[in-house]
Amino acid sequence: MRDENYESKLSADIAAFVAQKRACGYPYVESATILRRFDRMVAERFPDDETVTKGACDAWLSLVADEHPNELMRRVSPVRQLAKYMAAAGKPSYVIPPGIPGKRLKYQAHIFTREELSAFFAAIDSCGPSACSPTKAYVVPTLFRMLYCCGMRSSEALLLGASGVDLEAGRIDVKGCKGWRGRTVYMGDDMLRVCRAYDAVIEGMLPGRVPFFPNREGGFFSKSAPNRWFHQFWDPLPEAARVKGNPPRVHDFRHTHAVTRLNRWVEEGADVEAMYPYLSGFLGHANFADTSYYLKMSASFYPELDRRMAPVNSLVLPEVVRHGAEG
Repeated sequence: MRDENYESKLSADIAAFVAQKRACGYPYVESATILRRFDRMVAERFPDDETVTKGACDAWLSLVADEHPNELMRRVSPVRQLAKYMAAAGKPSYVIPPGIPGKRLKYQAHIFTREELSAFFAAIDSCGPSACSPTKAYVVPTLFRMLYCCGMRSSEALLLGASGVDLEAGRIDVKGCKGWRGRTVYMGDDMLRVCRAYDAVIEGMLPGRVPFFPNREGGFFSKSAPNRWFHQFWDPLPEAARVKGNPPRVHDFRHTHAVTRLNRWVEEGADVEAMYPYLSGFLGHANFADTSYYLKMSASFYPELDRRMAPVNSLVLPEVVRHGAEG
């Protein structure tokens, strides 16, 4: 029997597999979307397939031309897991070999300069109203400022509920972030003023909305929206043409926030050893190594920081993060 959410003869197995993942506590949102695309391809090109076949996998691997290995890996992993699930259930399936698509490539963070930030924010402030997306003109300038000023992941910002942003206290309750560890982020005065002005406009357009950043129907924007917006406004800038090495990404606003914060502490002569665990908590990291990775390739003072932080007891971090999540 086919599941109504899918189209191919794999539909019942895909639905059962996704349900199992979610029953185990995984949100399985992005991977489920990938499997829905795989299902659609199988239905169109391999309509008689009742298991995951090599032919379907080969077609899936070559679906996107000139695809970055990291993006291909995101598409391969759910299909590989589905095949293993079906094989374990007694339905012989082709499992994409573990060596495909090869080793995951690490991005080098781009730390935006003040000039680049100024140019980008000036560009998004010119985002005009659109009949197709009437909220976009207000969402884009506010969302990107939140990513930079609060060090948030774009997925976290997109999933914010209006009720999770306290515009009196300047408090943001972040849910469903990496590691499923919620946390509380406090906005600075400037960011709070931006959010209050934004909220007054959006609430007038969509009273009682659920998302803090709603689309035209009052629902949540897709995960890919910030990436499209970023390239729409960043790519035409002269500053973009002058960047060497890896092109900047949306996630680099978060990198820039972390590096800027740490640089400021060093410039101010603050006790970085005492403050660094709080930066980990603020960013939603479960351990010091995660925060260290963020800064290693970008901060010019990192060797000195690494030397100063080496004796820090990592057991401090869970306590800091836990208090941040509860506060």
